Amino acid sequence: MNAPLPSAAIVATPPEHFVGGRFVPPSGGATLPVIDPSDGQPFAGIARGNAVDVDTAVRAARAAFDGAWGRTSPADKGRALARLAQAIAARAEELALVEARDCGKPLRQARADAAACARYFEFYAGACDKLHGETIPYPEGYTVLTWREPHGVTGHVIPWNYPMQIFGRSVGAALAAGNACVVKPAEDACLSLLRIAQLAHEAGLPAGALNIVTGLGPEAGAALAAHPGIAHLSFTGSPVTGSAVARACADRHCPVTLELGGKGPQVVFADADVDAALPAIVNAIVQNAGQTCSAGSRLLVERALYEPLLARLAERFAALRAGSAFADLDCGPLIRASQRDRVQGFLASARADGIAVAAQGRIVDEAPAGGFYVAPTLLRDVPAAHRVACEEVFGPVLAAMPFDDETDAIRLANGTDFGLVAGVWTRDGARQLRMARALASGQVFVNNYGAGGGVELPFGGVRHSGHGREKGFEALYGFTALKTVVLQHG
Repeated sequence: MNAPLPSAAIVATPPEHFVGGRFVPPSGGATLPVIDPSDGQPFAGIARGNAVDVDTAVRAARAAFDGAWGRTSPADKGRALARLAQAIAARAEELALVEARDCGKPLRQARADAAACARYFEFYAGACDKLHGETIPYPEGYTVLTWREPHGVTGHVIPWNYPMQIFGRSVGAALAAGNACVVKPAEDACLSLLRIAQLAHEAGLPAGALNIVTGLGPEAGAALAAHPGIAHLSFTGSPVTGSAVARACADRHCPVTLELGGKGPQVVFADADVDAALPAIVNAIVQNAGQTCSAGSRLLVERALYEPLLARLAERFAALRAGSAFADLDCGPLIRASQRDRVQGFLASARADGIAVAAQGRIVDEAPAGGFYVAPTLLRDVPAAHRVACEEVFGPVLAAMPFDDETDAIRLANGTDFGLVAGVWTRDGARQLRMARALASGQVFVNNYGAGGGVELPFGGVRHSGHGREKGFEALYGFTALKTVVLQHG
């Protein structure tokens, strides 16, 4: 179940930054170990970047924006991004192997992530020459035009749970809009992005158009957020860190896009198609071991259906298995020991407060002893005010609770600080629209959940889930500034 990997797939890049079209050593000479979540052992290293490295990358990006990349026509930018999409697709298996080991996610999920990353660049390649302005009717003697201009150098802080996907949706849009980029990946998961940056240069992106600086958040990440040369910052991570990033950017009036997590409700009415709902409900919480901002981590079920649905759901949870990334089971390990301990702390809190476990999967015997595993767990009758129902667990833990009617369902669904993704399961068409309008959420899925990633679908949150939108054509607007030109010609 744990087949050895080719060395090229295990360590695809040197422990260096990618700046100005080449790998460069960290200015301070320090590196960080890369830990395999499946067994807890180091298997590679990355550069430990600092403010000097960030400054070098920003200067390289600015030179590209003022030079070769800035002079490249939108159509030719699109062709370069299309070549990158093709390169990612051609090396999808290599990238998936790297990402699976780096993140601990099952190999099939890593393969899906590589395909999604290629699709993002394919989508944004086609958008490069379609970001149009408009004319505005105005009094006689005037012509009023608008057009969209890139910010210049954009910063991108990428989390560890979906490095390739979030890189594609953020950097792909920024490059398509004409910006040059500096990326700081999470220190837990950098390797696939370093390889993609290399592929981007080979695909024809000019030196400096895309730069990667690895390292710790308080060092390299903070330096990126505070750098005066960054004209827009995109951040995906926790609300606490997101607030710190926003404050750093506010000091110099730098716009930010923040995606800060969620506590997604799955609202199931008694008339729902249960056969269709069950697999979606399970997948929405066990995908990537629950380490997903858009995870459906709360299950709200109309009381008449509550017991029958939980009985069927418990059977599915009891059959779930967790193991190493390359065992390719339902769940891999969590990203690191501290994350495993945090999730176990939520479960301990639930036990202490008398919350019942309706069902639990298992960690397979073959899973390495040093891995960071948590068995998928279904909790029932969770009080709406309990921390398991209100806080983002970021693990394979589903909190189930009943509701009495539509009003009660809306109250419970909107009863957290988050608002990223919600699901509604009902055959009643009028109710579908009422719920979609009433739910405080950036995305609402009706009789489905997640829609396969939805590269084309604008994505972002309300409340503590953040602000701004990524994915789809909408993302391009955030990576540009609208200019209005008023011509008086008599």
